[in-house]
Amino acid sequence: MSRSWTVVALAYALAGAAAFGTAALLDGPVLAVTLAADVVATVVVFALSMVVRNASLYDPYWSVAPPVIALAWAIVGDGVGVRQVLVVALVTIWAVRLTGNWVSGWRGLSHEDWRYVQLRATRGRVPWWVVNLGGIQLMPTLVVYAGMLSVWPAVAAGRHPLWILDGLAVVVTAGAIALETVADRQLRRFTRIPANQRRIADIGVWRHSRHPNYLGEIGFWWGLWFFGLAADARWWWTVVGPLGMVVLFVAASIPLMDRRSEQRRPGYAEYKRQVPALVPGMPLRRGRRLD
Repeated sequence: MSRSWTVVALAYALAGAAAFGTAALLDGPVLAVTLAADVVATVVVFALSMVVRNASLYDPYWSVAPPVIALAWAIVGDGVGVRQVLVVALVTIWAVRLTGNWVSGWRGLSHEDWRYVQLRATRGRVPWWVVNLGGIQLMPTLVVYAGMLSVWPAVAAGRHPLWILDGLAVVVTAGAIALETVADRQLRRFTRIPANQRRIADIGVWRHSRHPNYLGEIGFWWGLWFFGLAADARWWWTVVGPLGMVVLFVAASIPLMDRRSEQRRPGYAEYKRQVPALVPGMPLRRGRRLD
């Protein structure tokens, strides 16, 4: 594990240096320069993931990049106010929690996410580096960057003073982070019990949604969009960010996870018929107690 942590630290230090260097060298609109730096950092992580033969090296990038981007934008903005502090703080809290969740479940470079293993086996004649760069790393980077676009008016370019829509943004964003936290803790507690290895985690928030962690993740990005809308309604088009998140989870992540669960957990097909994928609804099934 010490070698694995060294590789991760080196990879992200190099990626950060490459991103900073790119931003320093380029001259142009901040959003375009940031995107270029983001892509360059992704390519660095990708290159090292090919060297160590493990695409999971990219996994923490999803949560590491946003707070760096948010803080950088706040620094180059017109000033620091309550909205800027709220947005940067919430993004940072989200990032620390999500990265910590990844750290707690990471087993080192000897283990690669099952989804990537599956892609290796089913890619056909497509070269692995193309799948790794395009599908596993670059696509999520672009989706997350699209989600971050609404942060720009919220921390750097917004003109509207703090108002009631900011309150809604705080509630949605903080509530989404709380939901993800509760869902992850309940699932971790459930899976640590050996007898539950092949059982369905129909406990707590998982009784009401098959993927409450994904619901929280989607809610987080909608909350950031509300912040951007509160700052400047002309940036309404940044709704492409949270919409892209919905498409990513509904069209890719949820079907993939459901298929895997149906193969590994008896009764999951029935659970799937009774419990909605994301938004809680009826009928609900009584689950087992955590204790």
